[in-house]
Amino acid sequence: MTHHLFPSLALLPPLAGGQFLRADLAPVPIVVLACGLALYLWGVVRQNRLHPRHLWSARRTAAFVGSTAVSAVAVVSFLGAYDRTLFWDHMIQHLLLIMVAAILLAASSPVDLLWLATSGPAHRRVTAWLRSGPARVAGHPATAFVLYGLLVPITHLTVLFNWAIESEAVDQLDHFLFLAIGYLFWRQIFGAEPNRYRTQPPMRALLLFLAVPVDTFVGLTLSLEKGEIFPAFTAERRTWGPSLVTDLHIGGVVMWVGGDVLMMLALIPVVLAWVRREERRADLFDRELDAYLPRQLPGGQPTAGFALGRLRSSSVPPVETPGPTSPTSDAGAPGPASRASEHSAPFETGPAGSAAGG
Repeated sequence: MTHHLFPSLALLPPLAGGQFLRADLAPVPIVVLACGLALYLWGVVRQNRLHPRHLWSARRTAAFVGSTAVSAVAVVSFLGAYDRTLFWDHMIQHLLLIMVAAILLAASSPVDLLWLATSGPAHRRVTAWLRSGPARVAGHPATAFVLYGLLVPITHLTVLFNWAIESEAVDQLDHFLFLAIGYLFWRQIFGAEPNRYRTQPPMRALLLFLAVPVDTFVGLTLSLEKGEIFPAFTAERRTWGPSLVTDLHIGGVVMWVGGDVLMMLALIPVVLAWVRREERRADLFDRELDAYLPRQLPGGQPTAGFALGRLRSSSVPPVETPGPTSPTSDAGAPGPASRASEHSAPFETGPAGSAAGG
């Protein structure tokens, strides 16, 4: 690999001081991010117009704006400018895309917005697509985990990473894959939009536990290498900053420690939802059990109903057991019952336990 293949990289000054304000103004990611944000906001306006009594959640809109902002920081700021020069920079960029921007994207429920913001033939086509075989496969938790488990090692331990350093097009494709596959994975954990498969807190915790070794394996492998494994970095002949091997080791530690820490942080709300779910179940069980126990007066004497052998289970109102994420957990988000009269839900339940379209 000759040095002239990397003219733009060779001219980059050391990353210090004012260079942290440097921007990579590549048109493709800027146009994609701007168009994505514009389409989402347009969808919010249209959804609110079609369903004025059930306005779109402001928190979901904020999540999408946050996802766009984090993605912009990852690919347009100095991280994007130096991602083909410094390996540790590339690792930070990837973690931001797959573990921060993708989480916010999943929380923004873009598929749910697409379904609600359409009407007529377009709405029927979207519903048909959500019920199609490819959509079912893409929405399965196993698919999301397998794609995540393959993406991280393949893009960091194979020749594909070297291609990303050599080609800006491959590098941009990497960014898209990290955001898209990250979205498919995290929608199983934090998503609440139309999906045939319902992941309860125990399954979500299991997915996170199984994903931790993926980042650990990749990070340890990179941090234990004895020499540079990517010829593209060697051909660049960078004369400043850490050595090639040190840079590789720092990137491995970033992937290992940073990835595991972010996974553990994501596990906290999942465990809390699991605990709340078990508390609701225990409360429901106590109410049902109490319905069959003797009903006593304050003085300790059984009531006449108990003396006649009557059970008071009928006097106890039915208690619904909400899913891990209540359909009204987002402020202003419409519930499933209110939307049923306006649309026919593509699925009975969403991935996080909420009704589809809720």
